[in-house]
Amino acid sequence: MKLYSLSVLFKGEPRVLLLKAAYDVSSFSFFQRSSVQEFMTFTSQLIVERSAKGSRASVKEQEYLCHVYVRNDSLAGVVISDSEYPSRVAFTLLEKVLDEFSKEVDRTEWPVGSPASIHYTVLDDYLSTYQNPREADPMSKVQAELDETKIILHSTMESLLERGEKIDDLVSKSEVLGIHSKAFYKTARKQNSCCAVM
Repeated sequence: MKLYSLSVLFKGEPRVLLLKAAYDVSSFSFFQRSSVQEFMTFTSQLIVERSAKGSRASVKEQEYLCHVYVRNDSLAGVVISDSEYPSRVAFTLLEKVLDEFSKEVDRTEWPVGSPASIHYTVLDDYLSTYQNPREADPMSKVQAELDETKIILHSTMESLLERGEKIDDLVSKSEVLGIHSKAFYKTARKQNSCCAVM
């Protein structure tokens, strides 16, 4: 999972202005980096220009995803990531950045601003922090822990079956289960097997 750019833009009439941006082009060759960065800026501006105010969207381009959020006040944000990066985390990042930007940068600067004139310095930090969505986003961390727990549980059941043991054999040999419990298990097993959908 990788984030390549994080941009804040203003959807003006007739054109979209780039207010501030952060890029991570380290995965591209040295000679391609400036071109890739220019293309990301162009793509971000084009997506904001074609998006309606008050909308969120994810646009796929080859193996990349461009997540855009255009607020009703014409402030917009774009995250460009690989296709594996979770959309929910990208939109959480955009919402956080745009809320913070609108508090720190006066609204009168938006229609006339440029990356050189706008003083908002945390985009690089956000781009770096959100490279690992599990660390940056608490919900992703919880989901990853749940997924890990499921994998451990599944592998434990599989390891029982791999040793040639069957649950039916374990139930019949069990000294802990009473006669009624064993009978209940066999009846339930029969009921479930006759209702199996093929």
